[in-house]
Amino acid sequence: MTTQQILAFSVIAVMMAVFIWDRFRYDVVACCALVVAVTVGIVPVDQAFSGFSDDIVIIVGSALVVSAGVARSGIVDMAIKKFFPNLNTLHTQLALLMIVVAVLSAFIKNIGALAIMMPVAFQFARKSGASPSKYLMPMAFAALLGGLMTQIGTSPNIVVSRIRQELTGESFTMFDFTPMGAILAFVGITFLLFFHWLVPSRTKQNDSLEEAVEITNYTSEVMITPLSTVLEKTVAELLKIGDGEVIANAVLRGPSRMAPFPDLILRENDVVLLEGPSKALDRMVSGGKLQLSGKPLMENGQAQADVISIEAIITQDSPLKGLSAKELALSYTRGVNLLAISRHGERLKQRLGSITLMAGDVIVLQGSRKNMPTVMQDFSLLPLAQREVLLGTRRQAFIPLIILALAMGTTAVGLAPVPVAFFAAALGMVVFRAIPLTDFYKSVDGPILVMLAALIPVSDSLRTSGGSELIAGWLGQAAATLPAWGAIGLILITAMAVTPFLNNAATVLVMGPIAASFATNLGFRPEPFLMAVAIGAGCDFLTPVGHQCNTLVFGPGGYKFSDYPRLGLPLSFLIIVVSVPALLYIWPVN
Repeated sequence: MTTQQILAFSVIAVMMAVFIWDRFRYDVVACCALVVAVTVGIVPVDQAFSGFSDDIVIIVGSALVVSAGVARSGIVDMAIKKFFPNLNTLHTQLALLMIVVAVLSAFIKNIGALAIMMPVAFQFARKSGASPSKYLMPMAFAALLGGLMTQIGTSPNIVVSRIRQELTGESFTMFDFTPMGAILAFVGITFLLFFHWLVPSRTKQNDSLEEAVEITNYTSEVMITPLSTVLEKTVAELLKIGDGEVIANAVLRGPSRMAPFPDLILRENDVVLLEGPSKALDRMVSGGKLQLSGKPLMENGQAQADVISIEAIITQDSPLKGLSAKELALSYTRGVNLLAISRHGERLKQRLGSITLMAGDVIVLQGSRKNMPTVMQDFSLLPLAQREVLLGTRRQAFIPLIILALAMGTTAVGLAPVPVAFFAAALGMVVFRAIPLTDFYKSVDGPILVMLAALIPVSDSLRTSGGSELIAGWLGQAAATLPAWGAIGLILITAMAVTPFLNNAATVLVMGPIAASFATNLGFRPEPFLMAVAIGAGCDFLTPVGHQCNTLVFGPGGYKFSDYPRLGLPLSFLIIVVSVPALLYIWPVN
C-alpha cells in the first residue's frame, strides 16, 4: 500500500467511527473529514468543494422540495381518506407503503418513488401515533429492493448490462433482472415488515424553532357551503376528516346554538365552532371544502393571489388587547381576517368575532404577504417563531403531482438527466405556487446537503489513490481459490461494503470487469457474477450516504448514523444468504 492509500483508508475509517460514535452532528463530522483530507493531500485543493456541484446533492435537495410540495397540496389526505379510510395499524400502513414504493421503483427512479410516498408516510405516522422514523427507513430500503427488478430500476443494472454487452456482445434485457429482483424484494419487504422494530423511534434532529412550537387548542369557526363535502352529513363525518384531533364546540344555525351531537345533520350556512391544532383544522377545511370566517380578500376587484396565514402573539402593548374582532372589523379596516384564536389554559366556545382579545393570546391572521408586516407592526404583534401556517391559504391540488410525473417521465424516456429533471420539478413547485418561496428553502435540508457535498470528495479519495483497485486485486486473489458459490458471495459482500464510498454505479464499473474476468478464468459464465455485482451495488443498507434514497430520509426521519446498520446489517445478511443460491439456480455458472 502506498502512503496515499493508507491515508485514504485511515481518514475514511476514522470518519465512519466518529459517525457511529454520534457525539457530533453529521455535517460537522463530514466537513472536518474534508478539511483533514485536504490537509494530508488525499483530496486536491481544487477538488475540495467539487461535491457541492455533484448530481447527488442536486437530486436530494430537489427531491426534498418536490416531496414537500406534494405534501402541502393536500392530495395525500384526499387519497388516504378515499382509498384507505380504515388503514390504521402500523403493520398494514407500512406494508402498503413498501409495496407501492417497490413497484414504482421498478419502473421509475427510486428516489422519485420515495418522494411521492414520503408525505403519505407522514400522514400515516400522524394517524397511527407512531414516529415517522418507523416508516421512512423501511421505505427507503424497499425502494432499493424494488429497483433491482428491472434494467431501468437502478443505475447498477444499467451499467452491468453495458458491461455484459462489451464482454459478450449481448446485453441484459429489461426483465432479465426480474426473477432475482422479485425474490429479493419479496424476502426483503417481508423481513422489513416483521423486523421494523429494529428501527428506533426518532424525532427530526434539525427541528427549527417554528417546528418545535405547536399550539394544540386553536378555536376557529367554519361555514357549511353548497360545495362542502359534508353538506347534509353528520357532525361525526365532519370530525372524521380531522382524524380525531379536532372537536366541535357548537353548531350555529341562524339564531340557534345547538350541541354538536355526532348524529346532528349539517345544513347549508351552518356555522361550526371547532377546536384543534392548526394543521388538523387545515385538513378539515380543505378536505371538507369549508369556508373559514372572514370575507374574501380582494385587490382591485380581484382575489388577492399571494395570501398567507401567520400565527402571532398579542403583546401587552397591542391596541388589540381588550377588543373583539367584531369591534375591530379587521377585514374592512386592514384587509386581514382573523381565522383562529388560542388562549393558554382556557377553552374558547364563543364565536371568533365576539371573543375579547387578551395579551398572550395566539391568533391566526390571514392577509396578503406585502400587507402583513405592516399589520403586525401597527398592532404590536409578535410572529410565532416567524412561521406561516397552511390554514386559510390556497393550494394547488394536482399541480405538484403533474410536475413530478413530468419530471419522472422525461427521465424515463431520456429527454433529461435525473438532476436536471428534478431541479426543474423543484423550481416548478415555486413557479406554479405549489409551495411558497419561504417553504422552498425550509424544505431543502441544509445539513444533509452539506454532509453529502463534504463526503463526496473524501469518499472519492479511495478511487483516486488507487485504493479501490487494491481492494479489487485482493478480491480477485481470494475468489480464485473459492468454489462458485463462495466466489459469488465474496463479490456480493465486497460490492455491498464498497458502495457507500464509491457510489453504486462506480462500484459496478470497478468490480464488474474484475468479476467477469476471474469468472472466465475459472471457466464459469460471467452472468451470475455480474448479477452479484449489481445486487451488491444496489443494496446499500448500512449507511445514509451510499444511496440518495437513504440520504433523503435521514433528516426527516431524525436518524442517527448508527441506526442504519441496526436494520440494514441483518437485511444485508439475509440478501446475501438468499441471493447466492438463487443466482446459482437462475443463472447457472456452467
